[in-house]
Amino acid sequence: MPAKAINLNKCGAAIQISRDLVVGSVVRVKNQRNVQISARIVSQLTATHGLSTYGIEFVEQQDNAGNFWGISFPSNADERLASNSTMIPRSIPAPRRSN
Repeated sequence: MPAKAINLNKCGAAIQISRDLVVGSVVRVKNQRNVQISARIVSQLTATHGLSTYGIEFVEQQDNAGNFWGISFPSNADERLASNSTMIPRSIPAPRRSN
């Protein structure tokens, strides 16, 4: 059954499909490189005009799950570093007026 994956992440995605799925069920997802992986339907996000969007999470946390989408995601260390960093605001001096 054709579906479109959106909001990709390293643990799953949101998928849009014109069929009703059961939350908690396991489906096989195939990417454009014909790699298949099992994923669990974790929630129904929307349903409008015959198109439903579901949140899925990979069941298999193995090598092909980490690179299933064919894109690189930040490592957990990179995410922690980004969330712990703070930006210090810089003040910009006002322009000088000539009298």
